[in-house]
Amino acid sequence: MSTPPLPRPEELATLVIQHWVAHGRTEEYERWLGRIMPVSQSFPGHLGANVIRPADLDQPYTIVLRFDTIEHLEDWARSDRRKRLVAEIADLLVAPDTLDVHIGAAFWFTPVAAGSKAPVRWKQALLTLMVIYPLTVIVPALLGFVLAAIPWLGGRHVDGFIAVALIVILVVYQIMPRLTRLLAGWLTR
Repeated sequence: MSTPPLPRPEELATLVIQHWVAHGRTEEYERWLGRIMPVSQSFPGHLGANVIRPADLDQPYTIVLRFDTIEHLEDWARSDRRKRLVAEIADLLVAPDTLDVHIGAAFWFTPVAAGSKAPVRWKQALLTLMVIYPLTVIVPALLGFVLAAIPWLGGRHVDGFIAVALIVILVVYQIMPRLTRLLAGWLTR
């Protein structure tokens, strides 16, 4: 059985949605979030989602949804299921939701607050290098021990594919979302 190819970085698409929730309606909104997030995850190409909750009442909720292609993102954004779910919260919002689409791997550096700017490119490149370089050394070394015990998985191309797949999964799902939040002050200075 063949494994589907990993998306190329330039194909990745991110949808940033902002909702300004009416005062006193956050509990209802949170329950709605609990219903809509699993629905978005069921759509083809969904790579992950983050909810950035407002620090105070005058800031919006920001939802960041990642998809493997712009087509899959558009399928979700234009779907009847999403439209019905968004219609359910119309009376909870003080303004219509805002949608912002970003194409490419720079989705890690999507500004999370209205009016914020993306970090300068050299900071994006430096942080990406600091994450990916150690992984390209550590993951293949650790993987070598595992693959040595399972010889039928051997072969340079198979080893390389497994290593790259693990690095991509670690970077996209675990490391970069956390690291960009942790270093947000430095990235946006």
